[in-house]
Amino acid sequence: MDKQPVSTVEWIDPKTLSANLYNPNHVAPPELELLKLSIMEDGWTQPIVARADGQIVDGFHRWRLATTDKQVAALTGGLVPVVRLAPRTNADQMMSTIRHNRARGTHGVLKMADIVRSLADEFKLPEEEIMRRLGMEDEEVERLLDTGGMVKRGSASVFANGWVPTER
Repeated sequence: MDKQPVSTVEWIDPKTLSANLYNPNHVAPPELELLKLSIMEDGWTQPIVARADGQIVDGFHRWRLATTDKQVAALTGGLVPVVRLAPRTNADQMMSTIRHNRARGTHGVLKMADIVRSLADEFKLPEEEIMRRLGMEDEEVERLLDTGGMVKRGSASVFANGWVPTER
């Protein structure tokens, strides 16, 4: 096990790390806020992956938050968790970055709807809290709550008269 990078997490000054110039991954501002919320609520659950020279292979956005956001930095006295990969070629490093990015997968809508419904119905969390803590907008939460049928909440049982049928 001692040859596995995760067995050698070190807490370091993020200024000793640097971004790579090829990473195609981009995180939009709402998802970056969600990443911050994740770190603030859950702590650092994933280390930054870097080469021995400090160039980041994976975790650029975590690193960026740690260097630009005072709240994130304060959690750990300004340090970030890092694992270092064994020396590799630039091509190997690029492929490692892509594997890290692509291996995260996507979220299935129906499973997400099940989770959101459980949070609202079983755990009685208000929709506003679900929105805030999952980084969603109100419309997204409503759609997930109502997946699979007609609207079940609120006053949705009364429909407006969008048109009135007439005889010819």
